Amino acid sequence: MRQALQATGTDEVWEFGAGTGALALQLLDSLGDAVRRYTIIDLSGTLRARQADSLLKHADKVRWLDAWPDAIEGVVVGNEVLDAMPVQLLQRTQGVWHERGVVSSGNDFAWQDRLTDLRPPVDIEGEHDYLTEIHPQAEAFIASLAERLLAGRGGTAFFLDYGFPEGEYFHPQRHMGTVMCHQLHQADDNPLVAVGQKDITAHVNFTGVALAGQNAGLNVLGYASQAWFLLNLGLAERMAEAILAERSQAQRLINEHEMGELFKVVGFSTSSDWAAQGFAQGDRSHRL
Repeated sequence: MRQALQATGTDEVWEFGAGTGALALQLLDSLGDAVRRYTIIDLSGTLRARQADSLLKHADKVRWLDAWPDAIEGVVVGNEVLDAMPVQLLQRTQGVWHERGVVSSGNDFAWQDRLTDLRPPVDIEGEHDYLTEIHPQAEAFIASLAERLLAGRGGTAFFLDYGFPEGEYFHPQRHMGTVMCHQLHQADDNPLVAVGQKDITAHVNFTGVALAGQNAGLNVLGYASQAWFLLNLGLAERMAEAILAERSQAQRLINEHEMGELFKVVGFSTSSDWAAQGFAQGDRSHRL
């Protein structure tokens, strides 16, 4: 983030979906005077209150917005934001594509499919029944962000989330899609149970996200696993100096079988004249 602020000649950080404010607090503590203002765009009033409590000592720098500004200048960060955006479900049954929707009777909900001209961005090999998702809202979000970054003096954006490039996302064997629900540390794959009480997520198609940014005029700085991104930023050196408990926590972030491989980072910039340190090694942009 510090490198990006310097490269763009800006002093503002923007965070979408700041959750409890924990990441904002760490960034504000670490970046110090490099940040003049920290803007959080979040629709949840409950979370805003928690964020305000967490960020009390930085109250003079933090502001909240609940709508897009006309222009954005600075460095944007979104940690597990794209996976929470609504998706559209596509179901191929006996070779015919349908959009999957929901019908209700009282408090009971059920799936219902209808014929559609919508298709995944790539052909799915085979003739077997296949359920997947497309991500028009996440891609529109990236395009809107690009429009506002380009309307200002410029900036950079980093998004961290779990997902795949489209070649893996729409693999023939991934025939049940990626939608998952989370409630009280329990996970299931049925959004029609306990409606309104669970978080619903889907993995991110990073190819679609990268193309949305490029088509809107942004440059892709890089695309890497979370493990490579953090190692490029010096995590291994910090772990060597940390106590055992901290090393154990950090290991989860880079272990291949935990968060290191499933989570990815994609970076965008209005300028192509600098190389982001987080993508120095292990950049997989060519695989998008």
